[in-house]
Amino acid sequence: MVVPTLAEMNARGEKPEVLFWVGCAGSFDDRAKKITKAFVKILQKAEVSFAVLGTEESCSGDPAKRAGNEFLFQMQAMSNIEVLNAYEVTQIVTTCPHCFNTLKNEYPELGGNYQVMHHTQLLKKLVRAGKLRVEGDTFRGKRITFHDPCYLGRANSVYEAPRELLKKLDAELVEMRNCKSNGLCCGAGGAQMFKEPEAGNKDINIERTEQALEVQPDIIAAACPFCNTMMTDGVKNKEKEDLLPVKDIAELIAEAEDL
Repeated sequence: MVVPTLAEMNARGEKPEVLFWVGCAGSFDDRAKKITKAFVKILQKAEVSFAVLGTEESCSGDPAKRAGNEFLFQMQAMSNIEVLNAYEVTQIVTTCPHCFNTLKNEYPELGGNYQVMHHTQLLKKLVRAGKLRVEGDTFRGKRITFHDPCYLGRANSVYEAPRELLKKLDAELVEMRNCKSNGLCCGAGGAQMFKEPEAGNKDINIERTEQALEVQPDIIAAACPFCNTMMTDGVKNKEKEDLLPVKDIAELIAEAEDL
C-alpha cells in the first residue's frame, strides 16, 4: 500500500484533491491503524487523488485544549497551519471526529481555513457520485447499531452520513436508547481518554455498552478511533468480545468490498 506525501507530490509539481489527516490515533494506535488502512483502500478503489503529511503532521491540539492547556493547543495548531498553508491545502478529510472538529471549528481563528470533512461525509459523497458502490451481501441480515461520536454528532450535527452508509450494507440498523442529538458519550472525550476515571458507580463506556447490548446487535459500528477503543473495552468487560465486534464504518465498507 503506497500512500504519497504532500511533499512528494509537491516535488513532482502535483497537487492532490484532498489531504487525508491521519491523526495521532490513526498513526500510532495499533487498532486505529486498521481503520486508516481500510479508509486508504477505499480511497484508492474510488480513485480519489489524496496525500498525507507524513512526518510533517503533528497532533491537532485537541487533547491539549480539552485538558485546559490553551497555550500548547495554539502552539500545535499554528505549527500545523503553517505547514498546511505552505502547501496551499484547501480540502481535508479525517477519520477522527476530534481532529475534524478542531480543524473545522477552531483553526479558522488562527488563520487555518479549510474545507474539512469527516470520512463518513466523503464516503457518502463518493457513493452518491457513483464512484463507490457498496455491496451489501456480506452484512445482509445482520443487526448493526451505530454509536454517535460526540464531536461528529452533537458538536457538528453529522448524523445521517454514517447511517446512510450503513443502510447501503443491507443490514438492519437498530438504534440505541440514546442516539443522534440525544447520544451518550463513550467516555473518552475532553482528554478523558488519557486519564483514569473519577470515582463513581459505573464507567460511562460500560453504560454505553449496556445500551448497545439492549438492542441485541451483531455489530457495533463506530466512526471514531476513541469511541472504538472505549466500546471495545466495554464489550470485553461484558466478556462478549468473541461475539460482538466493534468496527469503524470504513472497515465495514472495505470488508463488504473485499478490499
